Amino acid sequence: MNEADARFMRLALSLAARGLGNVWPNPAVGCVIVSQGRIVGRGWTQPGGRPHAERRALDQAGAAARGATAYVTLEPCAHHGKTPPCAEGLVAAGVARVVSAMTDPDPRVAGRGHAMLRAAGVLVDEGLLEDEARDLQAGFLSRIERGRPWVALKLASSFDGRIALASGESQWITGPEARARVHALRAQFDAVLVGGGTARADDPLLTVRGFRPPRQPVRVVASARLDLPRGRLAGSLDQAPLWLAHGAEAPREARRFWQDLGAELIELPCGAEGLEAPPLMQALGARGLTRVFCEGGGQFAASLMRAGVVDELIGFTAGVGLGADARPALGGLGLERLADAPRFDLVEVTRIGGDVLHRWRQR
Repeated sequence: MNEADARFMRLALSLAARGLGNVWPNPAVGCVIVSQGRIVGRGWTQPGGRPHAERRALDQAGAAARGATAYVTLEPCAHHGKTPPCAEGLVAAGVARVVSAMTDPDPRVAGRGHAMLRAAGVLVDEGLLEDEARDLQAGFLSRIERGRPWVALKLASSFDGRIALASGESQWITGPEARARVHALRAQFDAVLVGGGTARADDPLLTVRGFRPPRQPVRVVASARLDLPRGRLAGSLDQAPLWLAHGAEAPREARRFWQDLGAELIELPCGAEGLEAPPLMQALGARGLTRVFCEGGGQFAASLMRAGVVDELIGFTAGVGLGADARPALGGLGLERLADAPRFDLVEVTRIGGDVLHRWRQR
């Protein structure tokens, strides 16, 4: 494999990224078909997961796919579902070579796609830009390998780590550019998650606004007793799906109210401090979610941190100090030793208007 191969695979990865947040429970895949150094077809997984990237690229390439090379960010599927296997489609189109970034860990594929291609005489090269591909597929890999989605915790705070004054006033700590970026980030995730405290305080819509995404994220609210305001959330079921995680003690009347509106209810076990985070994440993974964007608040965010289910931190920090009497971005973690604090590695720092965006990945 050479630099031209790497260049075409980078293009395929950039195409795959267009599917993030829109294709769950499927992976976001990109495909580029090249004949004699010229791109003849390209595609990415479409909203809802169909059609697949390879099918889109093959349809665009038509007869030019014969003898060509296909660059695919994930092993072509080998199982019959709603559509025939992509590996079978590549063979039928006469593709001579397939370069894939990584093997698909889904047990229905797991090497079978590559084997199907080789059995048909197609040259297969694996592992090109695999690290980049695995990074892009972090959510899909998490669901397949851990049974839960990749969880990103977003915190928008003052320089001293506060999210609101003691009175609760918080609009706005960060500027309009940062808030616009948050909406863009929401669109790249399958779901937006908040705790009951945030829902009660803000009655947020939790939708992507400012532009029209291909698919609105699922809105997930974790509230043990379903004691939620019946305002904007209740009046927006036509805008985006709403899933409510609750405990066994949630009143029947509240359950009926939300079910009648069309919300999906998820009953989960409760601990001493409310809903338990690991069962919540397993339940979301079982429903097909691969990437979840958590927007707090402080106590709920701390519960996720304590449970060890936060994979990524996304911080927006403003150049303002609110002081020790303001509300912290994170509730108590109960740490007794610094060595026990969860550690994350810095992966990005970007200026957003007058604020700073910083992203961190769990070690």
